[in-house]
Amino acid sequence: MKSVVITGVSTGIGWGATKILTGKGFHVFGSVRKQEDADRLKGEFGDKFTPLFFDVTDEAAIRKAAEEVRAALMGEKLFGLVNNAGIAVSGPLIEIDPNDFRKQMDVNLMGPLLVTQAFAPLLGADTDLKGKPGRIINISSVGGKFAAPFIGPYAASKFAIEGFSESLRRELLLFGIDVIIIGPGAVKTAIWGKAEEVDITPYGNSPYLPALTKFRDFFLESGKKGMAPEKLGRLILKALTTEKPKTRYAIVPNWLMDWVIPRLMPKRRLDAIFGKRIGLLPPS
Repeated sequence: MKSVVITGVSTGIGWGATKILTGKGFHVFGSVRKQEDADRLKGEFGDKFTPLFFDVTDEAAIRKAAEEVRAALMGEKLFGLVNNAGIAVSGPLIEIDPNDFRKQMDVNLMGPLLVTQAFAPLLGADTDLKGKPGRIINISSVGGKFAAPFIGPYAASKFAIEGFSESLRRELLLFGIDVIIIGPGAVKTAIWGKAEEVDITPYGNSPYLPALTKFRDFFLESGKKGMAPEKLGRLILKALTTEKPKTRYAIVPNWLMDWVIPRLMPKRRLDAIFGKRIGLLPPS
């Protein structure tokens, strides 16, 4: 049975990927932080799912989990690693708490680094293991290519994941381990679909408050209209199994308006659109 490690499987993309992969006969080792989530997922996916207890910022716990997976694989290579776990910190960059920004980078950038270092030997960096080298799927975002106002910390972490993945892919040519980026738009149950993740109360006295309110409403509405997590799961399956995968897959609900046009449009024009839409343009 082919085995895949996925971080952050309790909800959202990680849960969707676990559902699709276990349904196709894969064994998923999925990271969780709570026993109740582990029990729920075992109930859903049965013997094809094994919980791994770690936070992606806890290096010692990640290393322990990697040893558990090594023992379970009994000398075989890991088929894939999906770096999915992440958070979204929002707020105006000139006012945001630096500790919140640092936490964003610790989870979304340092997390994938620590997890990749721990599991790379099982994917093929340990050449004594049997089987073909595995693949790494790094979950980026539309926000890894262009950034809206007030998601600067999140966008910075995802822009960084893009560069991290490019360098990693070229370095891992040595071992035959491929690295693939998936950059989704809004996903149902994802971080932007939860009101508590877009907390504007710290900015009650900020000149940004009116624009922040519009921003929050816009992103909450986007979350409600987002893609089903299983759709991302099917794309992750494709990236793991297709013979000649792309280096990056973009998947967004509205391909033309949310991906093609913004990438072709001059950045100053995009600035003006954002400014007008949420009230960031100065009075004329």
